[in-house]
Amino acid sequence: MSMIDEVRAAMVAAMKNKDKERKDSLSMLLSALKNKAIDKRSDLTEAEEFEVVKKEIKQTKETMELAPADREDIKEQCRNRLAVLQEFAPEEMSEEAIRAAIQDALKELGITESSGRDKGKVMKVLMPKVKGKADGALVNRLVSEALG
Repeated sequence: MSMIDEVRAAMVAAMKNKDKERKDSLSMLLSALKNKAIDKRSDLTEAEEFEVVKKEIKQTKETMELAPADREDIKEQCRNRLAVLQEFAPEEMSEEAIRAAIQDALKELGITESSGRDKGKVMKVLMPKVKGKADGALVNRLVSEALG
């Protein structure tokens, strides 16, 4: 079952339960998925579906951060939307798993005395392994810490 079908089924259930906020969040996600499929002119792969979900999550977080301090209603709406979107997001790698992947990349490259100059090499090997499974900013920070 594709993610579009899953989101559509969840949206129907939300409509039956008269949960307008959840239905609206699912509707936005469904639109984003359909638009991506239309742009691609074929069915989306699982990785592309997760990419769309992550993009929606990122946009919602940005909206929440940019909302004025006195607009708690916008922030609450974003928190609810994030909760719904997280249900469809891929499972993120833990910090420990990312650190292990960094160590594997260092071993693969044969780097024993690491320095900041090696960061580009490490990231080049590491990112294809963690892409879509870990937050890029977190990976960047952990690589910087590992290379000290």
